[in-house]
Amino acid sequence: MSNIRTMRALIAAFFMTVGSSGAVLAQDPGGFGEIFVVQASDRQPTVSIGGTVVPYKQVTLAAQIPGRVKYIAGIEGDAFKEGTLLVAIDDSELLAKRAAAYAQLASAEAELRNAGVQYSRELWSPKSKAAPGGMAIPNLFDQMFTRPAEEFIGERDRGAERSADLFASTTRIEQARSAIMRIRSEIQAIEAKLRDAKSLAPFDGVIMDKMVEVGDTVQPGVPMLRFADITWLQVELDVPARLVTGLQEMMVLKKAATFDDYAEPVDVRVAQIYPMADARRHTIKVKFDIPQGISQPGMYAKINIPDTSHAAATGSLPVIPASAIRYRGSLPVVYVQNEEGKVELRLIREGRRLDNGMVTVLSGLAPGDRIYVNPRPGMISGS
Repeated sequence: MSNIRTMRALIAAFFMTVGSSGAVLAQDPGGFGEIFVVQASDRQPTVSIGGTVVPYKQVTLAAQIPGRVKYIAGIEGDAFKEGTLLVAIDDSELLAKRAAAYAQLASAEAELRNAGVQYSRELWSPKSKAAPGGMAIPNLFDQMFTRPAEEFIGERDRGAERSADLFASTTRIEQARSAIMRIRSEIQAIEAKLRDAKSLAPFDGVIMDKMVEVGDTVQPGVPMLRFADITWLQVELDVPARLVTGLQEMMVLKKAATFDDYAEPVDVRVAQIYPMADARRHTIKVKFDIPQGISQPGMYAKINIPDTSHAAATGSLPVIPASAIRYRGSLPVVYVQNEEGKVELRLIREGRRLDNGMVTVLSGLAPGDRIYVNPRPGMISGS
């Protein structure tokens, strides 16, 4: 009779019930609490990867010329429209150089006009025909005797002299034109440096970071200001190459992102997949669009990436209650009831946390394993 009562007690203790989440539960006769029979999940496995919230557009305004900073539009967080002056470098020296160049340009233009007049005079009144003698009788004597004698004996070729004079006048004109072109090029270079002395907002946005102050001396290439458009934000992740195969641009991941400054998971959309992998870490950079008003630039975010490679290799993943997981340091573990009815501590790898309080397990458990739903503090392996 006592054996019959014992058998009935054991049968009652192992009587199976259905929990609130649809999971199969059993009562442990050893007194360690409810036992959960691991079920297979029909959801796709995911891997949680951390990233950073970044602005949709961001630029770093660097110094293009050496000089002293004389103007900064505002401080971090101030918003400005496209084309607004953000940073200005002292341009007094450049303005002086431009004024000197304009003076040289005026002188070169005057020289060009003078060279043109001299050419016209040589064209219509050649110097070679002018008498070298004086006036009156000496000039008349030169025209009647000296010049005809020189031409007769071949000592003077007035045609060659006229050609040489015309060529000299033409050369002076070309030199004046070249001087004007050179000075105008110098003015254009100075104008370009004057434009580089002012940094304008390339689009509507806010100042994210200010690296210099008014009075600082900067050299070319020194960052002065970070400016960004934060109307839309993105999450930037370094995703392992095997996970990128399950992503494509414009793909929406439902309730896949969590943020430190936002309580609820949100939908994200794949915005950009970079074409090259990192040579050292063998990851590919991926950007995800997030809804407006969710987070702030620089915040930490986690996104659950579908693991299509793992699903193809292993099929459905086991799913267990989140309350069954304990942590040894940072390692997740569960307490399993083995075939001998003893407690066994087992290390697992967590997957995605589901909305119904369940967690998928990537490794460490298999469907049909029996685990303790709420392990007691005194539970040890082998008990």
